[in-house]
Amino acid sequence: MLQWQARSNPLAWWWGSLTLVSNVNILVWFMLYREFYQPVSGGLDAPPAMGVMLLLCAGYVFGCAFRSFLPRADVQRICLFDTWLSSVFVGRSVATVAEVCFAAQWAIILHQLGTMAGAETTVNIALIIVPVIIIAECFSWYAVLTTNYLFNAIENSLWAVTFFLVGIALCRLMPEFQGPVRWALSAGIVGIACFLAFLVTVDVPMYLSRWRAGHAEGNRLLGFLEGLHDVSTRWVVTHDVAHWKGELTWMFLYFSAAVWSSLALCALYAMEGYLTRYLA
Repeated sequence: MLQWQARSNPLAWWWGSLTLVSNVNILVWFMLYREFYQPVSGGLDAPPAMGVMLLLCAGYVFGCAFRSFLPRADVQRICLFDTWLSSVFVGRSVATVAEVCFAAQWAIILHQLGTMAGAETTVNIALIIVPVIIIAECFSWYAVLTTNYLFNAIENSLWAVTFFLVGIALCRLMPEFQGPVRWALSAGIVGIACFLAFLVTVDVPMYLSRWRAGHAEGNRLLGFLEGLHDVSTRWVVTHDVAHWKGELTWMFLYFSAAVWSSLALCALYAMEGYLTRYLA
């Protein structure tokens, strides 16, 4: 066993928790695939677009699992394992695909429910989710390439705006459904409220604080081409928990609760034939 993976190191417990949760998430995805896309004899036929939803869910589940197995902090260029797969270029590319897939899942499910309930507000919100998240990803890439935390703060602010709108869309749907669907919508609203609270009180302020500290210290920012070379060739292996302190909480929540919501969206979409029963 490597020294840093000793039981006394909290970083080892954190990484172990990430990998355990990610393996369970992968198992659940395969269960959903078997249940809704390859049903056993006598099972229900999959909805026509179920394959697309499962593919988007796989992009997020497996993308987050990859980032759990090989954690890294983009701007700091730190990682746990010395391999080119830990490079920021690879990790950020995987993260971009995964996050766009997650946004697309929300867009699809809101469009499905909004159309079903005749809720125009929800349908309109569904149409803007993916474009806004793509813009957020551009800010994320610029932050990573230049090492400018201000653009991380902008990126996460866009995520906050997006899910504030998603919360509005779910609230609009509440009067249109009853029973288990309304409970599911309520759970989604509560989860989004918690996510927004975390972004507004912890995540965005953390990046703004790092940006101000770097600005005060006169840290040199990288140019675009210089940063592109840097993210492709430089990664610093560190097992000092102090270097990871700012990443531990958000990574664990992101690679667990956020992935569970992706799996839940997949399961909800598969129930399309049953949802109309609960229209108010």
